[in-house]
Amino acid sequence: MTKGEEVIAFIETYCRVPEGAHVGEWVELLPFQRDIILGIYDSTPPPRRVIVSMGRKNAKSCLTAMLLLAAVAGPAFRPNAQVYSSAQSRDQAAIIFGYAAKMVRMDEDLSRAVHVKDTAKELIGLRTGVHYKALSADATTAHGTSPALVIHDETGRVRGPRSELFDALETGMGAHQDPLSIIISTQAPTDADLLSTLIDSAKASNDPTTKLFLWAADPGDDPWAEETWRKANPGLGTILNLEELRRTAEQAKRLPALESSFRNLHLNLRCAAEDHFLSPAVWALNGGDPDPSVFEDAPVFGGLDLSSRQDLTCLCLAAKDGCGAVHLQPHFWAPAQGLRERAQRDRAPYDLWRDRGLLTATPGASVDHEYVAQCLANLAERCDLREVRFDRWRINDLERALERIGAQVPLAPHGQGYKDMSGALDQFEALALNGRLRHGSHPLLTWCAANAIVTKDAAGNRKLDRSRATGRIDGLVAAVMAVAAMSGASEPAMPAYQMFILR
Repeated sequence: MTKGEEVIAFIETYCRVPEGAHVGEWVELLPFQRDIILGIYDSTPPPRRVIVSMGRKNAKSCLTAMLLLAAVAGPAFRPNAQVYSSAQSRDQAAIIFGYAAKMVRMDEDLSRAVHVKDTAKELIGLRTGVHYKALSADATTAHGTSPALVIHDETGRVRGPRSELFDALETGMGAHQDPLSIIISTQAPTDADLLSTLIDSAKASNDPTTKLFLWAADPGDDPWAEETWRKANPGLGTILNLEELRRTAEQAKRLPALESSFRNLHLNLRCAAEDHFLSPAVWALNGGDPDPSVFEDAPVFGGLDLSSRQDLTCLCLAAKDGCGAVHLQPHFWAPAQGLRERAQRDRAPYDLWRDRGLLTATPGASVDHEYVAQCLANLAERCDLREVRFDRWRINDLERALERIGAQVPLAPHGQGYKDMSGALDQFEALALNGRLRHGSHPLLTWCAANAIVTKDAAGNRKLDRSRATGRIDGLVAAVMAVAAMSGASEPAMPAYQMFILR
């Protein structure tokens, strides 16, 4: 037998269904579960990372528990190894451990082979020496670990492209010859979230050590059709009750506020429950690379969003080519002091973006506006810079910086309320829906777009807001103002004015 076949035989010999309608019955793995197990253990070369994604209620956590038991007391064990499962909350971590503990106690042979420590959520392989522990994102014990196997459960709940727990466990696996990381989750809501970046990377690469098992509907599918549900739910009709899913769909169909959640959780689509300004599909439609020559040949307009003490500062330029496409060129700054701490807080790889030249880290604890002023001055010299719209926040600091270097920059204020932003959003949205933007999938700008939602006043006017406290939208705000300056979507509250002549 192959290693994968041994793991399947172990599960079907020693594991019982821990709860539900068939509680106590011997586990009979479904074909899709067998395919996953064979893909993990019988692939050549052995995978370093396996990503499994499907709709909820397809027994993902139960499969996770069975894989853990195979690593603690079954044919997948490594002598005296550390094994972990990770989850975003204590409750989710307890679910995985609870399934595994119930399976151990329901079988005499497993009970003799595995010691269960309920309070610590740990399993000890008495014959193998393997130590398993369930960890959650609010734990402080991930650093210093050296796991041979990690199973990340519900990684789709991580918001943003970074998780401290995920990073700590992944980097801790370097001491082993063939470590294995298994990610099992329903998809995240946006392209900028950690699981989405991992799935997209797996799709784009030809790395044989990364395997992807993805069950998901297509964005254009009818969300209420049964054949659509089957694309995302391989356990439909067996593990997942078809009638229950029908009832859930009917409720989501009657209540539009529930549709986004239904698409994300049951169709395994990237779809946030909030009213995001642009969908991931529309943003991707405009992912063509901007042409630098357009900024040399055509009139250039800008949007400037200055930061508070620890936020991002962004200047985004916009220029239109001869075919009517609007090319975007963002420039980002952030204070160097505390950059890594803010990266952890915002779950955004600021340090990586800095190293890739996508973000300029200025000395000190707040953005030095001398850098922004010099960038504006250089642009005014190199290109036909017609107008730069700005948010009035901290503009006096920039004025003084421009005065010190004596720069002529055509600046114009742009309000951030409903009145001024609504028309600007209409213009930007129209370009995006018609695929006439060129943003090059810039990582920071894409992250800002994924964080942006719209709020409305009583008259239906719109403005941008953040989807969560740690989300940043500065880059998208700057891009919207740049396009507004180009199109005249929102007239400035006062005339544009010049600031100091370059000497």
